Amino acid sequence: MSAAASTKVIIAALVGNTAIAVTKFTAAFMTGSSAMLSEGIHSLVDTGNQVLLLYGMKQARKPADEAFPFGHGKEVYFWSFVVAILIFAVGAGVSIYEGIIHLKHPVQIENPMVNYIVLACALLFEGAAWFFALKEFGKVKGRRGYIEAVHRGKDPSMFVVLFEDSAAMLGLLVALAGIALAQYTGNPVFDGVASIIIGMILGGTAVWLAMETKSLLIGEGADREVVQSIRRIVESFDEVEKVNELLTMHMGPDFILVNISIRFRRGQLTREIEKVIQEIDTAIKQAHPLVKRIFVEAEPA
Repeated sequence: MSAAASTKVIIAALVGNTAIAVTKFTAAFMTGSSAMLSEGIHSLVDTGNQVLLLYGMKQARKPADEAFPFGHGKEVYFWSFVVAILIFAVGAGVSIYEGIIHLKHPVQIENPMVNYIVLACALLFEGAAWFFALKEFGKVKGRRGYIEAVHRGKDPSMFVVLFEDSAAMLGLLVALAGIALAQYTGNPVFDGVASIIIGMILGGTAVWLAMETKSLLIGEGADREVVQSIRRIVESFDEVEKVNELLTMHMGPDFILVNISIRFRRGQLTREIEKVIQEIDTAIKQAHPLVKRIFVEAEPA
């Protein structure tokens, strides 16, 4: 997904979550619903997360300098990891805590119709944001399955919003079920249970996000297809006898660093090898525009 598309998805989610958070908190204050309060916290955390993602994307566009010679592309990975921590610590933690408190001290929900109206509107807005994120994600996943595409994706801003929106949709359904059961049975315990389940949903989402962004943060290589393609390009030159080692690393969603150890055929002059290295560099970058820097090490036989 391009940076422009990622930004559009995040801004759409930001606007929607801000409006939904205000509405949910108002409804929670009016009705005393624990599940609705948890949903308000959930939307508030999501809003903050989108702000952090936008900040990370802005920082990632900063040019390379002496302190960061390969640029600031990994800022996106760092802030995506922070988002996962916030979902777990704030969203999941507060929701579970609020649910436990409500179980210990149950309070009857007042005017539940307000909750139903708010949840219905939230489902509509969250559903629109989720559909938009899913549509943009579908453009870049290709023939891969959704789970595989997330696992192999190099732009966390692409799937973080999709994860958040999916968790939000599921949380809204749980809140709706909890409030309805509490009203139907007259037992407010169901409202507290719903809050705990929402917290568990957020916790599971946060753990998965943290696992996916961790590998990118510490230095994940390019996709296997890209690595194999680069190897084929290098081996296609007659002057190359063998590719000893090929190392890649994503320095950001749109920046691949490549290091190649090559054994050249004997009998070639230094200037001839230099020319071949230049041609290899050009061929790789033409085939893979995300490859920004290439280092070639000529090793003796």
